[in-house]
Amino acid sequence: LRKSEFGLDDFLDQMRQIRRLGPLQSLLGMLPGVGKELRGVKVDEKEFDRIQAIILSMTPQERRHPELIKGSRRLRIAQGSGTNVHAVKQLIKQFEQMRKVMRQVAQGKMPDLGALMRQAR
Repeated sequence: LRKSEFGLDDFLDQMRQIRRLGPLQSLLGMLPGVGKELRGVKVDEKEFDRIQAIILSMTPQERRHPELIKGSRRLRIAQGSGTNVHAVKQLIKQFEQMRKVMRQVAQGKMPDLGALMRQAR
């Protein structure tokens, strides 16, 4: 990762790579400890398109520094992506969780994926 900082461009790149591997439902089932947590949960593949639209509606500066995204910026991003402000807030929250995990991995710590999945619901 660039300068050991995980940004929304990195997040988008990872999502694109995951999508190329196949249906997310089957990929999650292969992860140890996560398969049981997600039994019966349906994964909407269109969510990838929505997330991509939100991220691509941000400026390069906003993608590098999501903490800048407040009030009027959220509204502009929501309108540009065809979503709503709540969806933008939710994506930023999910991204911050992922950023935390990436920092833990970079420090050699193993994150608790089961706890993360429970928080994401």
